[in-house]
Amino acid sequence: MNALEVQLRAMIAEEGPMSVERYMGLALAHPQFGYYMSQNAIGAAGDFITAPEISQMFGELIGLWAAQTWHLLGEPQPLRLVELGPGKGTMMSDVLRSARISQQFFSSLDVHLVETSPRLMQAQQATLAGSALPVQWHRSVTDVPPGPMIVLANEFFDALPVRHYVRRDGAWRECCVMVGEDDRLIFAVAPTVEAAITNMASEGEMLEIGAAGYQFMSALAARLAAQGGAALIIDYGHTVTGFGETLQALKGHQYVNPLADPGECDLTTHVDFAALARAARAQGLIVHGPVTQGAFLREIGIESRAQALAKRANERQQGQLSAALARLTEGGKGMGELFKVMAVAVPGVAALPGFSNGALS
Repeated sequence: MNALEVQLRAMIAEEGPMSVERYMGLALAHPQFGYYMSQNAIGAAGDFITAPEISQMFGELIGLWAAQTWHLLGEPQPLRLVELGPGKGTMMSDVLRSARISQQFFSSLDVHLVETSPRLMQAQQATLAGSALPVQWHRSVTDVPPGPMIVLANEFFDALPVRHYVRRDGAWRECCVMVGEDDRLIFAVAPTVEAAITNMASEGEMLEIGAAGYQFMSALAARLAAQGGAALIIDYGHTVTGFGETLQALKGHQYVNPLADPGECDLTTHVDFAALARAARAQGLIVHGPVTQGAFLREIGIESRAQALAKRANERQQGQLSAALARLTEGGKGMGELFKVMAVAVPGVAALPGFSNGALS
């Protein structure tokens, strides 16, 4: 039993069963023992690998997307370029390198990273130490100075905590975490009926509600609507709100029990893109997509970029480029189908790059 589990058990003993939302929040962001505060999360030596770590092409193309979007927004000066949950800083490093293709765009940038983990912030600072532009760090997007923004969020929303409900005895009841008879943390069902949930469903059906993600998107969209800009969201998830729960835990690139070793494994859920779209539209923004990551990357030129890099590569490097391209764009074991891409922007902006084929149903 680790130190965080000791604290969680004490909370449960004092306050009663804990919501999945609170458990997930503490397991990931406890100031001392939370996963993102204490673990080496990203990379081959960590628990998972994100798209920017697979290939430089990903971040470079996102940088070009941002440049074109800035042009479509009317080329505001200055532009707050903001990344949420920047991992090791790899994507922003690649974004800024490709952004230099347009000196006018590059000179307009005011760069901000939103990060709550001191451990990850140190990694980002090391990665971006040689950046040609100054970079500022914040714990909250609300701390980013006023002005038009382009916000980049790659695998950010999947880590925001969710609540779980189950249809039991003709009513919705919240799932919670408690200590079972075998003295282990278990999922259980609260006896209280959640009258506010009116969705009809079969007995035993599960419902996952990402209130934190919806609220975050609502606040972000309100700022974009008032001050101008756009946001690009890339994550694994679904495009239609439905029943079921998707909580999963990763440790050493393997799936594990979400209740085992809290704070030592990554907890995520599949993003409900339909809910995020509703939040953005409610604030007056236009939603572009979602489309699959494979379709998005192909449309903004990843195959051409891979060919250009291959011309200057040796045989081994060409093989690595081919494998990276497949992993980023193809279905099956690749990220191309599971991951979705959605953008939100102020009204009046023409179709954004990567979304000419419309939205997934």
